[in-house]
Amino acid sequence: MLDSLAWAVALLLAVLLRYELDVRLINVWGMVLLVAVAVATQLIAGWSLALYRGRYTFGSIHEARVLVATTLIVAAVTSVFLFIVVNEVHVARSVSAIAFPFAALLMAAVRYAKRLYVEGKPTFGEEAQRTLIYGAGFLGNSLVTRMVQDPDSPYVPVGLIDDDSGKKHLRLSSVGVLGRGDELPELIKRTKSTVIVLAMAHVEAKKVREISDKVAGLGVKVLVLPPLQEMLTANTNHDNKGGLTDFREIDVADLIGRRPVDIKVDQIAGYVTGKRVLVTGAGGSIGSELCRQLHSFDPAELIMLDRDESGLQHTQFSIHGHGLLNDNTTVLADIRDARTLREIFARRRPEVVFHAAALKHAPLLQMYPTEGWQTNVLGSLNVLAAARSVDVETFVNVSTDKAASPTTALGHSKRAAEKLTAWMANETGRRYVSVRFGNVIGSRGSMLPLFTDQINNGGPVTVTHEDVTRFFMTIPEACQLVIQAGAIGHGGDVLILDMGEPVRIMDVARRMIAMSGREIDIKITGLRPSEKLHEQLVGDDEVKDPDQHPKISHTHARPLAPSELNQDLWLRRCAEESGPELPSIDESDGDVAAGA
Repeated sequence: MLDSLAWAVALLLAVLLRYELDVRLINVWGMVLLVAVAVATQLIAGWSLALYRGRYTFGSIHEARVLVATTLIVAAVTSVFLFIVVNEVHVARSVSAIAFPFAALLMAAVRYAKRLYVEGKPTFGEEAQRTLIYGAGFLGNSLVTRMVQDPDSPYVPVGLIDDDSGKKHLRLSSVGVLGRGDELPELIKRTKSTVIVLAMAHVEAKKVREISDKVAGLGVKVLVLPPLQEMLTANTNHDNKGGLTDFREIDVADLIGRRPVDIKVDQIAGYVTGKRVLVTGAGGSIGSELCRQLHSFDPAELIMLDRDESGLQHTQFSIHGHGLLNDNTTVLADIRDARTLREIFARRRPEVVFHAAALKHAPLLQMYPTEGWQTNVLGSLNVLAAARSVDVETFVNVSTDKAASPTTALGHSKRAAEKLTAWMANETGRRYVSVRFGNVIGSRGSMLPLFTDQINNGGPVTVTHEDVTRFFMTIPEACQLVIQAGAIGHGGDVLILDMGEPVRIMDVARRMIAMSGREIDIKITGLRPSEKLHEQLVGDDEVKDPDQHPKISHTHARPLAPSELNQDLWLRRCAEESGPELPSIDESDGDVAAGA
């Protein structure tokens, strides 16, 4: 109705201008007929282009483009109409051309006026929290618009913060930029804000730490948006709600660093898609995430193997939406059982294998090194032998940074597995590689969940040494790079994931305590036997070579034949490790190398 009125007003203005305000020259019935044609054409064209079917956001740039296109169509049709019947209606043929800009401006003005009214007088609930948006870019603009237009929004945008001095006078949906990040404490007090939302894509951990430190003690929650992939996955798997409900408070993973991974999908699809893929340790933290990510690449079969039936059920549920354990996607088996493994491989004939099954708790394996030998060394050899028996094309052995210049039973056992993998690569001529990385945030038994439990129990939080450092990576990031490594590795390679800078554990403990808002003591327990003060990703005797991938480099493990394995020597070397900084095993010594 408003667009029809706009055309009527525009045509009247046009004819008045054309006849120099001499109303005696206007043919009323001709004008009525012309307005009718314009209105009918506007309705037909607007409906055809979805202008009146709710396709476009009201007052948006997209709607404006369609509006101009529709108005041009109406102007063209009315011009043709006047050209044909000019002698009957007695209206100048130039009237349509003159009316076009008036009609377009009037229709656009109505839409913009309504948008200003809606955005200029937002209404919020009584419990809505006063919120500062850090970042006045695309994300900040989108968030402010959503908050302003949603009457049920739990957040009231009271201001924007941006470090770009060129945006100091910027206003987004009537919300202005109040200052820079270094003015945060003052702006929080001035606006009485209780929430800060970080509206920045791929925000660096250093930046998150700076912001967290500045608002410490001010009673302000710092919220972030999860990565787009997580938001889309959550929306697909649940109720398709997005936007404001996806905010979450910052966690330790944000403070340590969450680096986005550039996945080369074509490379991965080349060796996973359409192939039979088997994952050992599929019920564990790394194995289960590997299964979830591999499933998205459409393998012909995804075979999940573990001895932990509950872990298998959880993994199956996370992928298929059920945990019935009644199909051939799950296999219950122990990698220590060589005969069972050979039968499974012969029957299922996998083409790609990810070997993630392992014992990984260093202090426990230091007390029971024979268990580490049987699972991490002989168990890995069993998987390798079964893979060779069916001519597996790609074998990825998941290793650890503790295999670099090892000083623990865990490190020695994983180092032996790397060497066995390199030997098998030479024997088969296939792509058998190992992937080495450090601690993963959120894995079962890792440090961060234990800190959380200690804080919830009232403390103390136990740290082995004030200066101890470790490398950290999130489970999804680690698994993405493990899968990528399988695409770029060559037989016998030890691929090393970029873990970023090592993190001081004492700093992590203090930040977690500060985030909890509780008074918790920190207790120094001392380094355990054979525990390193600082972990390393490359051994003292290894050479790290850059690779084509920016987050993956590689070195080489000396092949170790199964005939060289010596359990007694291996156990003796593990027992001799009694300090965190002992020299690494000299691999130039054949007997010692066999033991390692």
